[in-house]
Amino acid sequence: MSDTITLTGLVATSPRHIVTTEGLAITSFRLASNQRRFDRAEGKWLDGDTNWYTVTAFRQLGTHVASSLQKGDRVLVTGRVRIRDWTSEEKSGTSIEIDAEAIGHDLTWGRATFTRSVIGARRTVDGAEQSEESPVSEAPASETPAEDEADAPFATAATPF
Repeated sequence: MSDTITLTGLVATSPRHIVTTEGLAITSFRLASNQRRFDRAEGKWLDGDTNWYTVTAFRQLGTHVASSLQKGDRVLVTGRVRIRDWTSEEKSGTSIEIDAEAIGHDLTWGRATFTRSVIGARRTVDGAEQSEESPVSEAPASETPAEDEADAPFATAATPF
């Protein structure tokens, strides 16, 4: 049985991306999740302990993470949690790893622009299938439909939100 967890935090290390000899894309990074609480007596926020996680993303998610995240980004991570005890010559401890199912920027702290990718199969010279990723392109301006009146408020920069 595996437990699913959702975390918020900071990407604490630059994502490390590798592709295995079998063609499996793997990206991993360390996530720092800091707990905060409001101290009513002092009237200010206090930082609690920081929890550290190793986040690993596989396949298409791993490829997208490698090209989308960088150290310092605030993110949301959902995935399966694995807790492992470890020992070395002088130390021992516990490692908490997350096999990511979904990762995204935390929009509480900023804005993001999304580019959807479409995965299609193409045949190689020997007849084997190989996946190929390409971004979905926007339609040229001459092919885009005219704006509806209902969409007009969203198209102007002067609309207050």
